[in-house]
Amino acid sequence: MEAHLKEGKSLDISILHTVSRALRILWRDPRLFWRIAPVVVRQWIGARRRAHLIPQGISAPPFLIFSVTAKCNFHCAGCYSNALHRLPRAELTTREVEDIVRQARDLGTMAVLLAGGEPLLREELLFLTAKFPTLLFLLFTNGSLLDPQKIGELKKQPHVVPIISLEGEERETDHRRGAGTYLSVTEAMARLQQEHIPFGTSITLTRHNFEEVTKKQFLVSLLKRGCYVYFYINYVPVVAGTENLELLPEQVREFGRTLADLRASLPAIFVAFPYDEVAAGGCLAAGRGFVHINAYGDLEPCPFSPYTDANLREQSYAQALGSPLLQRIRESGVVLDESDGRCALWKKRDWVASLEQGLCRESSRTES
Repeated sequence: MEAHLKEGKSLDISILHTVSRALRILWRDPRLFWRIAPVVVRQWIGARRRAHLIPQGISAPPFLIFSVTAKCNFHCAGCYSNALHRLPRAELTTREVEDIVRQARDLGTMAVLLAGGEPLLREELLFLTAKFPTLLFLLFTNGSLLDPQKIGELKKQPHVVPIISLEGEERETDHRRGAGTYLSVTEAMARLQQEHIPFGTSITLTRHNFEEVTKKQFLVSLLKRGCYVYFYINYVPVVAGTENLELLPEQVREFGRTLADLRASLPAIFVAFPYDEVAAGGCLAAGRGFVHINAYGDLEPCPFSPYTDANLREQSYAQALGSPLLQRIRESGVVLDESDGRCALWKKRDWVASLEQGLCRESSRTES
């Protein structure tokens, strides 16, 4: 428990450094600063709450990745969600989603990353987020559904930050996401900027778009559009035959230097997976820093590790966080190294699957 407490404190310090940087950046635009500052400041409260829960045996991660639907109006090449998370089961109801978010908030969650599918296909989503003004929601969206009505809702909710997916300039974006996507995204960004709504972008790094999306010129053009947050996520080849899209070893090494330069020279927040996890001591999945809940209520180590022994329809979020699967991953002693730029749990998916199968067999013997 002492080791986990030390890890939690270290991660919280890193998070609060990012929070402080966000406030310094937003200070440049008073309209944005006073819109988002109260939301950012509240993150300290979550850190204290989680620390108080550890002696009670509840280890709550600061982040929750919540895929609120598996449905999507796009068919992006190599999509992990389409490959791993579409199941012939009923998705959680809005009431169930709301109850889970409330439980996470009460355990000190700092931010909920709303994912999918396309989360805005859940029509009532922004009515749900309006009920939790003390939580930071990062809304990962393809941008196609950010119409004037939804932007009007977002204007009233400074705690919801849209993170719009891009693959680079028009050619790369439309190649992976479909013709006309880039134009749709840039139009949505223009509407958000006009309404003084801070937003970010999520970029999947592949060996083909690496040079383009890490160029300062590309990022400065997005900054001028009002984009202040950049998520870089290394491509994970969940679809067989797409291994040629993974970053090359020399690109992984170069990215570390590039990221340091971007953070030092541009007034923006940069978050990189798995690069930032390496800096935090290794993979943050399985509750070290975050967990994933899929559209059916299964609690999973991360979006790229779709294995579970806990469902939020059957137990509380606090109980599910103590699941044997998560505990065995955290306490196994297995090194979850990501310094090669590849997702640790994806590389060790056979091992995680064997843990899940072993727990199923243990459960069956107990029941019989």
